[in-house]
Amino acid sequence: MISLKSFPGNLNPSFLHSLTPFKPFNPKTQTLKPSKLHSHSAIQSVLQWNRKPELAGETPRVVVITSGKGGVGKTTTTANVGLSLARLGFSVVAVDADIGLRNLDLLLGLENRVNYTLVEVMNGDCRLDQALVRDKRWSNFELLCISKPRSKLPLGFGGKALVWLVESLKSRPEGSPDFIIIDCPAGIDAGFITAITPANEAVLVTTPDITSLRDADRVTGLLECDGIRDIKMIVNRVRTDMIKGEDMMSVLDVQEMLGLSLLGVIPEDSEVIRSTNRGYPLVMNRPPTLAGLAFEQAAWRLVEQDTMKAVMMEEEPKKRGFFSFFGG
Repeated sequence: MISLKSFPGNLNPSFLHSLTPFKPFNPKTQTLKPSKLHSHSAIQSVLQWNRKPELAGETPRVVVITSGKGGVGKTTTTANVGLSLARLGFSVVAVDADIGLRNLDLLLGLENRVNYTLVEVMNGDCRLDQALVRDKRWSNFELLCISKPRSKLPLGFGGKALVWLVESLKSRPEGSPDFIIIDCPAGIDAGFITAITPANEAVLVTTPDITSLRDADRVTGLLECDGIRDIKMIVNRVRTDMIKGEDMMSVLDVQEMLGLSLLGVIPEDSEVIRSTNRGYPLVMNRPPTLAGLAFEQAAWRLVEQDTMKAVMMEEEPKKRGFFSFFGG
């Protein structure tokens, strides 16, 4: 924080005449240079949203998005966070690991372009680059589906297949992606085990209700048993009016119950349903909605492995008038 201090009383008047009048900053003709009065860190903190986030960790970062309970917004989070990362300039491969009920291609508007899947790549029917569907809006975002809807996987298909996929993406000629995001299916059965096998970090999506929190707590224990220690949480469908009326748990209550680092808080937004039906991710809406901005901020924190803090919001005390002393 840059503080303003008043000039001392014994200041030389000639110094005041040497001061030049203030001129507005023109980004086309001028560049910001750190001066002696202002430190470089202070300027950087002011302009932090005008820079590209710094990628932390080794690439590719394999992130699984899971919850345990169905219908909490895993696929919506995968689509919006993945496209937000692509818009920030990082190469992303999104893997729809839901075997029989895939929906990620619908949310991205790519359902008509999925011709090959990972199963056909493993069988030798096509190459890996043929199964990767590149988004026309952002060429650094690619989608890969494991299988077609209502299809049966071979008996040998499991977590080793996704480990092979990650190694193949690392060694492809065009270069390794920065992020491999895996959309995990609901439940804790074989599909869940397959999806979390190659991951080294996880994003747990939950809603502020007791059933979702119970499943999230169970999934957290399974992730830690599998060796995934970097687990962050996104609280979805938060309604401030219900929190004020004590009809919904606050984000601070959710964080205290699960004990996880908070990656983002997504408010309840009716625009999510419209964007899902159109196959147009929420973060691409202009003007952006509150939920879209929250997804973009969560993606920014994911890049730099940063977290946010939930605080207790206290209501302002009611103003008391003069007649309140008399019981009025």
